[in-house]
Amino acid sequence: MFKKKPVKVNTTAPKTPSLNMISEGTHIKGTINSNSDLRIAGRVDGDSICKGKIIVTSSANLSGNMISTDADVSGRVEGTIRVANRLTLRQSAVIGGDIFTKVLVVEEGAQLNGNCTMGNNKELDSVMDAEFAKSTKIKEPALQES
Repeated sequence: MFKKKPVKVNTTAPKTPSLNMISEGTHIKGTINSNSDLRIAGRVDGDSICKGKIIVTSSANLSGNMISTDADVSGRVEGTIRVANRLTLRQSAVIGGDIFTKVLVVEEGAQLNGNCTMGNNKELDSVMDAEFAKSTKIKEPALQES
């Protein structure tokens, strides 16, 4: 008697960007690889590699290299920072390492203890892609001899 009409699904609707979060009180040892944005509020001992934006909150403590497309740092980073586009250092940021970025924004009070290289640098894009590919490569299991 009643016919159900098929429901059309809108496949062209924009997808919301995904965000990975490392909360306060969380401690990670190892390399983080992400294709989407990353927000760090805890402690990371290892490299953080992100195809999107890395946000380092004032409570965060990173001990390792950071590679991303964009970054906003309010916490402590001990290691080399490579940002392909824009790096923002907030007033509470403490950086202990070298910075390589296209654009740098520094708020009054931010601390940088290292060298800074800025500008259009083709090396940044190629390094980011190469590092991301290298770090996300699946490792082959070692052959065991009998």
